[in-house]
This record gives sequence, structure tokens and C-alpha cells, in this order.
Amino acid sequence: MSTNRVIQSIDRADPEVITGLRNAGVATVHEAYGRRGLMDPGIRPIQIDHAVAGSAVTVLCPPGDNMMIHAAVEVVQEGDLLIVTTTSPSTDGMFGDLLATSLMAQGGVGLVIEAGVRDTSTLRSMGFPVWSRAIHAQGTVKATAGSVNVPIVCAGVAVEPGDVVVADDDGVVVVSRSDASATLEGSNSRLEKETATREKLESGELSLDFYGFRGRLEDLGVSWVDNQEDP
Repeated sequence: MSTNRVIQSIDRADPEVITGLRNAGVATVHEAYGRRGLMDPGIRPIQIDHAVAGSAVTVLCPPGDNMMIHAAVEVVQEGDLLIVTTTSPSTDGMFGDLLATSLMAQGGVGLVIEAGVRDTSTLRSMGFPVWSRAIHAQGTVKATAGSVNVPIVCAGVAVEPGDVVVADDDGVVVVSRSDASATLEGSNSRLEKETATREKLESGELSLDFYGFRGRLEDLGVSWVDNQEDP
């Protein structure tokens, strides 16, 4: 059996759960998920003020070769998010506006790629959101096989096909499909607490006091004095 495969059918999380995680945002989801699943900060958005979440369609490519991205488009369904990595480091521009056009036609909502992208101005004008390792005009070949919908590691995070990927201005976080519902519950709980905290801050209360940080600082030996001359 070939080790290079295109797996056409994957399990996906509940669309309402995916939407809820998108609305919660990367920072909140990351905290609610036990501070797991966050891709390294080298994966950056090429645009601002875009937030997406979707089911991961994973792609494993040789460096500088984007043929498997073309193969992946066929299995993308409405709401999927393409997650691409390479078998060794690459910054080549493996994705551009034509592939984005094809993905959008199949219902794809975005791309996370541990390599380069190009045609970034056009991608932004199309409204197709991308998070990438690099922006690089260097082209690619179509010569070597890879795989679609297999387990991968992208930017330091293990990704299984069908995992929920949340991406916004703060980065990219991956939540296991089996943990998605519980993580949404935790995210909503955190958002409720943040609303109460925001109300306290708006009323003039100090976080130093209502979080108990003042006493903790005193225990650590910090003292409050009027000026530099005070002992």
C-alpha cells in the first residue's frame, strides 16, 4: 500500500460548536483548552480583523511542491479550513489567489500554512483569510507525492483531520474534535467572567485588589512608599 494517500472522508465537529469557538476567539479558547493547541507565533495572519474556525483538512507536502494542495481541494467541504505543512522547512509561495478561488468555490473558509503564500494583496481583496509562516513570491513545482487528511504537525501542534481550528489576529489554536464541546463550555464560562471583570474595571476598581495581587506582592516583599527617599 502506498504511504501517500488522499483520505476523502473525515469526521467533523458540530457546526454550532465550531461557530461558538470562533466567536470566543483564539486567546479565550487557548485558555479554556488548558493552554494547549496554540501554534507558534511565526504563523501570522496576512490580514487583520478576520476570525475564522473550521474543520481541519490536513495536507502534507514536500517542500517547494504544492501539488497536494490541489489534490486537497477536491475533499474540502463547506466550513473546512486547510492546514498545510511540509516534510522539511519551506518558505516558498505554495498558495496564491487561484487556489484560494478554488477553495472558496468548494466552501473552504481559510488557510493555515507552515510555508509561504503569495498574491497577498489579491487574497485580502478576495476576503480569503490566510495565516502563514512567510510571504514569498518564490514559485513551486508539481512533481512529488504527499498526503491529504493524515495526522500532521503544523507549527509545533499535532493536528488530526477534523480537529477544530480557530484563527484570528492573535494566532491559531487547534482543538481536538473530541474536546470541542467541552472547550466551548469552558470558553463561554471564561467570557462570562470577563464580562463581570470588565464591569468592575469600568467602575474604577483595581485588579490589584479584586484579584488579591496586593497581598501576594506584600508576601513577596514589595512595599508601598510615598517617594524615592522613603526607606
